[in-house]
Amino acid sequence: MNFDEIRCYSNDQIPAALERLSNEKPFMKVLSTIYPLMPKEVLKQRLNSFTTNFDFQKNMVYPFLQYIEANLTKGIDLKGIEHINKQNPYLYISNHRDIILDSALLCAKLIQNDMDTVEIAIGDNLLVFPWIEDLVRVNKSFIVKRGLSARQVLESSQLLSAYITHTIQDKNQSIWLAQREGRAKDANDRTQESLLKMLNMGGKSTIAENLSSLNICPLSISYEYDPCDFLKAKEFQQKRDNPDFKKAPQDDLLNMQTGVMGYKGKVVYTMNACINDDILNLGNAISNKNELYTVIAQLIDKHIYLGYTIFNVNKIAFDILDGTGRFEKDYTLIEKLDFEKYLEMQIEKIKIENRDDDFLMRKMLEMYANPLVNQLDTQK
Repeated sequence: MNFDEIRCYSNDQIPAALERLSNEKPFMKVLSTIYPLMPKEVLKQRLNSFTTNFDFQKNMVYPFLQYIEANLTKGIDLKGIEHINKQNPYLYISNHRDIILDSALLCAKLIQNDMDTVEIAIGDNLLVFPWIEDLVRVNKSFIVKRGLSARQVLESSQLLSAYITHTIQDKNQSIWLAQREGRAKDANDRTQESLLKMLNMGGKSTIAENLSSLNICPLSISYEYDPCDFLKAKEFQQKRDNPDFKKAPQDDLLNMQTGVMGYKGKVVYTMNACINDDILNLGNAISNKNELYTVIAQLIDKHIYLGYTIFNVNKIAFDILDGTGRFEKDYTLIEKLDFEKYLEMQIEKIKIENRDDDFLMRKMLEMYANPLVNQLDTQK
């Protein structure tokens, strides 16, 4: 198959793509904001000096991600690295919280651990301006097409599946992939079975053998605070009040900007062990295809839930909704009052007709409680 339409740029394409970007005024404006002390001409020269995507990531993107960690988080941890072989390629399937940072901060942590970065799946709905496609493809992203007809979906899924299989098996390159299309706005993370069906298309054997050949590694991402929590709550009310509501491109841009530049508290990535053997065992035990997809999706979810880092804000949100005070010994009254004040301040940022504060508060509490709810259900 010809992957040119969706694949990330190969190293021989990097210089031309970076030259195009250096001549894009909107992009250079963004870059000048990120590196305010560097004159534009110096920025251009620096941009045009890179010859590989890893060089670009390590020397241009990584310093900005270090700034984010130092100034907009309490620190970012990568746990469970002992579960993987650094020489092997993996398909990291993770929960999805932030449009940009989920994969970007993972790459930063991989660089810190002397590992290659991952290729990243990105929806074409985020390519709001033409230059963004150049930027993400330089940054080792491949394109997932959205909003297609039924026939186009099948063709696109076959191409995407073949590309993922090719990238893991032939290029020996790891991939980051969200467990579902779009972020789970309520943090109730569920792996879509349609994702597993797409991944299976690229193989030539049984479902279990095809999926296990991709070295699936569930990845848990935990943010103490979600800077986009108020935007997600706002969207819930907009969809409640108008079932036909659809986000505009500028809404995605606002979510991207808010997610990157907002305060996140502590952030933890937990790599769970590769689940090849479990998938093969399930394949031997279950003959019904639909049931097999369901159980494998549940297996991925189980590992993601158990890998969550639970913060006090999650426990406070759980207790407020649950009303039993189950975790009240784990946090102080001051912490609870601070979190409630934080939520009220976030709701005040929401500018919407007929703002329903009670509804918005409940939705935000659910966002923070659901990771703990799912972890507790899994531990039963």
